[in-house]
Amino acid sequence: MTTRVLLADDQALLRATFRLLLDSTDDLEVVGEASTGLEAVGRARSDRADVVVMDIRMPEMDGIEATRRITADDALAGVRVLVLTTFETDDVVIEALRAGASGFLGKGVEPAVLISAIRTVAAGEQLLSPAATTALVARFLAHVPAVQRPDVTLDPLTTREREITALAARGMSNEQIGRHLVISPTTAKTHINRAMMKTGSRDRAQLVVYAYETGLVSPGAG
Repeated sequence: MTTRVLLADDQALLRATFRLLLDSTDDLEVVGEASTGLEAVGRARSDRADVVVMDIRMPEMDGIEATRRITADDALAGVRVLVLTTFETDDVVIEALRAGASGFLGKGVEPAVLISAIRTVAAGEQLLSPAATTALVARFLAHVPAVQRPDVTLDPLTTREREITALAARGMSNEQIGRHLVISPTTAKTHINRAMMKTGSRDRAQLVVYAYETGLVSPGAG
């Protein structure tokens, strides 16, 4: 199955480089390009992309807002956004995840890493490793006053779902959760998927953010 990719970056040379790389990969196809955030939103609709590789700093509309509009559009429910930028600060990462991005990479990644990341995001999985996501969320939220956090609650989750969500937020993979709770990795994944559905989290990274925002896990907790 071929994954359709939209490239959103204001640098034409970079888009051309990415296009050459991705089009040389059997299961990836670049179906469009955008040089502004506003254009990226429109192209996501018209080009029927599966994954949007999104820069942050673009004219007309930045990548964060473009990501927010794409992920909020019911007509684009299956579209995943992979943020690829030179601005790898914690606050930018978290803002991208809160906007609905399914992953975040720096532009200095190796070609093979980018290809693997697109495949991962297209499959609906979290791009960042659980440990990396946890570290980023913890460092950022440790400096965010509680009044700035979204009005979220743990009410939708069962006791078991809260337990497993907390373990995921501490950096455990499905396999590690399974070993810790003496359940299968598939069962752990099922609980994670249910928790994501109930909390409106598009992916595991969003669920980790949710865990910190509700206080289920505290920054620095082991």
